[in-house]
Amino acid sequence: MDPLKQSLDKDLEKIVHVEAAARSLSGRLTAPSLALLFLGFSGLLALVISGFGNNATLIVFAAILGAYMALNIGANDVANNVGPAVGARAMTLVWALVIAAICESAGALLAGGDVVSTIAKGIIDPTQVSEPQTFIWAMMSSLMAAAIWVNLATWIGAPVSTTHAVVGGVMGAGIAAVGISLIQWGTLGAIAASWVISPILGGVIAALFLAFIKVYVIYRDDKIAAARRWIPLLVAIMAGSFFGYLVLKGLSHIWKPSGLVILTLSGVVFLICWAVMNPIIRRQSRGMENRNQSLRALFRFPLICSAALLSFAHGANDVANAIGPLAAILHSLQDGKIAATVTVPIWVMLIGAFGISLGLFLYGPKLIRMVGARITKMNPMRAFCVALSAAITVILASWLGLPVSSTHIAVGAVFGVGFFREFYTSRQRVIRKAERRLQTDAAWAGAERRGAKSLPRMVPEEIAHRKLVRRSHFLTIIAAWLITVPASALLSAGIFLIVQSVMNVGS
Repeated sequence: MDPLKQSLDKDLEKIVHVEAAARSLSGRLTAPSLALLFLGFSGLLALVISGFGNNATLIVFAAILGAYMALNIGANDVANNVGPAVGARAMTLVWALVIAAICESAGALLAGGDVVSTIAKGIIDPTQVSEPQTFIWAMMSSLMAAAIWVNLATWIGAPVSTTHAVVGGVMGAGIAAVGISLIQWGTLGAIAASWVISPILGGVIAALFLAFIKVYVIYRDDKIAAARRWIPLLVAIMAGSFFGYLVLKGLSHIWKPSGLVILTLSGVVFLICWAVMNPIIRRQSRGMENRNQSLRALFRFPLICSAALLSFAHGANDVANAIGPLAAILHSLQDGKIAATVTVPIWVMLIGAFGISLGLFLYGPKLIRMVGARITKMNPMRAFCVALSAAITVILASWLGLPVSSTHIAVGAVFGVGFFREFYTSRQRVIRKAERRLQTDAAWAGAERRGAKSLPRMVPEEIAHRKLVRRSHFLTIIAAWLITVPASALLSAGIFLIVQSVMNVGS
């Protein structure tokens, strides 16, 4: 071979490798670059609106922190709403991102509330904070700590509760600023109880619905006839539950009807949906083959609707985690007072809504894949049970007066579906092995009666317990849940003390 040509081929190959590395590097830098651009735009918007006044620097910094928190909410929290549907292949990742972004933004802007609480879940008493300046730095510290912790959780692939991160941040900064007497221990105790109750309740409800679908639909001889009977009822239950869920979580800032009104209207929605879905399911199932793949097609559209409704309710409810502390800071800077609730300017709401959507697009796919496919395998029936469980659990928790995390409920439901599959699969194996052993024993006894000298007795192998939930992901997520509040509290307290020291030295 010509040495000159050989050398040229090597040089071209090196150039190709360099170009591939450059493309890979530019791809990895796209998301951070867009995120930084959004943070800069948020700060510039705050600067223009503040009018370059005395507190302009603090307002800009607070706006950047609020935007950073909104990005992290979108990157981590939204995965719970659309992850199961993506894992079940009811919709593609791109469509999930588009639907979730639109519904999250709509929920935040239309039902996010003109007035929000400045103190996350009322865990501290603002009347004990004497100076507005101390309150401002405490809110900034809590917002920064919560955002950093959620960012870290997203990086390790653990879906955590952004509400609990904010709770921990406010608690840590409040204790560092005033002392432990600032904490409302009754409220904090109810929140702590929800850490245990909400994922277990979500898991149990999801497992019960999956058991019902398996027994009355999947394992029936005529699956299509069973589907025509039960799927309209299941979709109607979902519709009624989601109506109550939206009122309690998504529309609570603009409409607060009584429990009786919610129950009555949910019942009306249930009946209407049941009447509408019966002919629809019959028409869709006409000509379908009697197999599970046909059932998956019937569950696909209700699952997409549930993902959209969950995203709307999440945007309306959890945007306050980003804009609540930011609105509190702005109110204290502009009025010099500390308030338990404040009015949210439209530009602050826009930062929260757009930040959640942008964070979802830039960093959400990692957690969507985790929740939708890597914890346990999903299909439309299982994902439907997860979504239905999330709505029902929120309603039950509200009735019990428990502050729950939608993240804990949704991921707990995913765990519940996976562990139920392990139990059900093992039980079916035990039954089949017992049947085979009985058949073997009967054949051996018959051979003895016929005078056979010897017959090898078939002994069933040891029953293997299939692990359908990945234990490594399970343990990582549980550990992240347990340390979210203390980690964000310690981080927030540390940030506040550092800021306080710097301010004292500067003065």
